[in-house]
Amino acid sequence: QVQLIESGGGLVQAGVSLRLSCAASGRTFSSYTVGWFRQAPGKEREFVAAIIGSGGITRYADSVKGRFTISRDNAKNTVYLQMGSLKPEDTASYYCACKGSWIDYSCPRTYDYWGQGTQVTVSS
Repeated sequence: QVQLIESGGGLVQAGVSLRLSCAASGRTFSSYTVGWFRQAPGKEREFVAAIIGSGGITRYADSVKGRFTISRDNAKNTVYLQMGSLKPEDTASYYCACKGSWIDYSCPRTYDYWGQGTQVTVSS
């Protein structure tokens, strides 16, 4: 069993940066793929970024590539999402999730554990 807790969301203006954190319980966290997803009102949950257990492989949605960076500190059981040049369309609830396999890293249905989410609101 893994518990995930997101933090770092808030209300910001367009163009600024924000860092989200995903803190996990569990001694085997370093073996898990972790993904960040987001969901805006009335829309489906969408993939944002993913990182493999070792941290050596990362992937991003086209909409955030070059602006967001995912990283992890396995000693702290924490994954980060550094968000830069934020846009109003980045407004959503952001969720972290984890699973044992890297396969289908962008598919939310394949993830086993989810946090409760943190709200990010970007004003223009």
